[in-house]
Amino acid sequence: MERRPIRELIDDRQLDELLARSRDEAGGLRLTGEGSMLGDLVKAVLERALEAELTAHLGYGKHVVDGYNSGNSRNGGIAKVVQTAVGPVPLRVPRDRAGTFEPVLVPKRAGRVAGGLDDMVISLYAHGMSTRDITHHLEQVYGTVLSAETVSRITEQVMEEARAWQSRPLDPVYAVVFLDAIVVKVRDNNVVANKPAYLAIGIDTDGDKHVLGIWLAKTALESATAGEGASFWRRVTADLRNRGVQDILIACCDGLAGFEDAIHSAFPETTVQTCIVHLIRNSLRLVPRKDRISVAAELKKVYTAVDADAAFEALAAFSSTELGRKYPQTVKVWESKWEQVTPFMAFTGPVKKLLYTTNSIESVNYQLRKVTKARGHFPTDDAVVKLLWLAILNIEDKRARERAARAGQDGTRSGYPGRLIEGQKTYGWPEALNELAAAYPGRIR
Repeated sequence: MERRPIRELIDDRQLDELLARSRDEAGGLRLTGEGSMLGDLVKAVLERALEAELTAHLGYGKHVVDGYNSGNSRNGGIAKVVQTAVGPVPLRVPRDRAGTFEPVLVPKRAGRVAGGLDDMVISLYAHGMSTRDITHHLEQVYGTVLSAETVSRITEQVMEEARAWQSRPLDPVYAVVFLDAIVVKVRDNNVVANKPAYLAIGIDTDGDKHVLGIWLAKTALESATAGEGASFWRRVTADLRNRGVQDILIACCDGLAGFEDAIHSAFPETTVQTCIVHLIRNSLRLVPRKDRISVAAELKKVYTAVDADAAFEALAAFSSTELGRKYPQTVKVWESKWEQVTPFMAFTGPVKKLLYTTNSIESVNYQLRKVTKARGHFPTDDAVVKLLWLAILNIEDKRARERAARAGQDGTRSGYPGRLIEGQKTYGWPEALNELAAAYPGRIR
């Protein structure tokens, strides 16, 4: 059935009356808040729906003779105010004499109408606002009054979905998996400490990027900081294995302690590659700002060399320059990770660019840091996962909308209809896939 526009359902006289009632003292329109146009419309719709619910419960309509001597009948109504996405709305909720009527749309003792308001609260939370900031915003803009505890309960509704996402089945093969972390403050063992929250982004055999999961290291009771190491990474790799991952061609990370042994215990044939972007940052950390551009230019000759031998010669040449002698620690950072630096140098341009420019995970982490920065600290690890998952959902929803807009403009198909949790495309993937298939025969399925 085709939906008729609301404009066709309301005549001009009714619209004029609504407009007149919604004017403020300055002559402007009050669309939201108490006594607003949208509030009055929501009130009318809700009360009409509640009357329909009571009619269905009793089995006969209002003022119908079938209700005489039926054993139950209408018994007036009770006034209550419910909080909605357009502000507080006063309602008259009908009731029956037997007291057996249980409204579904506005349940008894419910102080708000779910749906639009819950979605608004969750969206504000996903953008980094704290529960108390949300209560202030809703009251200031819409006149809607919710307690911080109510806001917290609303956001808690998504945890079941977030846990399902965390344990969802994964593809059997990923060409590349990037691992990176953002640091958050979490209360653990009654102490607020910095914790790395690790995200894994995998590129599947179709070239689509997926956030595979979020992991936080547990803090040992005798320690004040979150520990990492072989046991933590074995838990991560075991989680990936249990969710269906059978093979990873290349795992790219920031030289994490214990990671190489853990990845090889679960995926013995995986190549472990140090993230070049992180290596550059680490090697420039002790270089003053005035020399960073010059040193970075010299290092670029190393990681863009045609092969490992040429890269080693470029590093040796840099170490013998005035800058190299001035900053020997920069050279040592590269030398200490050389075995994990060189694997990507066996490839040509498309795969090299894929491995040393980790823009995909850097972009996600940048946006995640924006939503976590406003928080003082998180009470639990679950609270971290909840916010990060909602933020990832927001990021991918934005991308999906942008793809849909582009598809509408140029007529091309985006390939990603609707709201997604992941799925950004990898540029230059066909060329990279051909080279990876040749380098790892029989492993890309």
